[in-house]
Amino acid sequence: MASRVVILLAIYQGERFLPEQLASIMAQTHAEWVLYWRDDGSRDGSVALLEAFAAGRGAGRVVQVAGGERLGAAGSFFHLLRHAVAAEPGAAAFAFADQDDVWRPEKLAVGLAALADGPGPALWFCRTTLVDAALRPIGIQPNLGAPYGFPAALVENTASGCAMLLDAAAACLVAASAPPAGCLHDWWAHILVGAAGGLVLREDTPLVLYRLHGGNLVGSRPPPLIQRALAALIRGPRFQMTMLRRHLDGLAAQPAALTPGALAAVTRLRAALAGGILRRASALGVAGLHGRRRLRTWLFRLWFLIG
Repeated sequence: MASRVVILLAIYQGERFLPEQLASIMAQTHAEWVLYWRDDGSRDGSVALLEAFAAGRGAGRVVQVAGGERLGAAGSFFHLLRHAVAAEPGAAAFAFADQDDVWRPEKLAVGLAALADGPGPALWFCRTTLVDAALRPIGIQPNLGAPYGFPAALVENTASGCAMLLDAAAACLVAASAPPAGCLHDWWAHILVGAAGGLVLREDTPLVLYRLHGGNLVGSRPPPLIQRALAALIRGPRFQMTMLRRHLDGLAAQPAALTPGALAAVTRLRAALAGGILRRASALGVAGLHGRRRLRTWLFRLWFLIG
């Protein structure tokens, strides 16, 4: 149990790509894993596929978690995490798995080794290779750069759930939290672990094939930088500021989980958003509140000032 990894797989209408993801899980060089899965109301052959996998190659290593009502992707992952944390108290790490991606064989081994280097809570993530529906390479996720901890995670989410591992302490932290409405499971985990003073570790080697097929919940082939900037300007601040407020409110609702510095930053940012432009401008001085790229940082500052 000391090195057991619990894989959390939320599925919905995933029959087309599931076999390749399951095969990549079976091919992991770190073989001590158990798969917990939940279906969110699929009408295709997804459930039958998982049941057959559980009875065959995955025998003894696959656990179905009752579906019930529709929860959406993030809701399914939070439900799986809470269930698995309670059921696997001796597990070393927990990994989110998307139904349409493919993992490199060494993904779990590399992530687990990184998490073993430090005290928890800790979150590890790697870069991804972007591929099309047939797994033909499109490109590599841009260099992750820095920063990627807190409060930078409020500006943008750099850690994709499919490329992420949580150690036991981080998994318990996220499972016990009250995620804000409409949040993404990976973004919230990234923010919360950082705000709790946990380690956020990265691996620059791409260890996940991130499939772009037109039906992704999140993710698309990244356009050139100037196009991304124009799209952000046209889209405006609504999404960014809505998510920022939700994340800040979610953190403020669980102050005992935060470091004093993180709590002070959350308090200052929330007060600024409720105040005038001068107060918001002053709050932009919170240390570490910037993105990976200068353009991303300046767009966030603009949206924050507009409020």
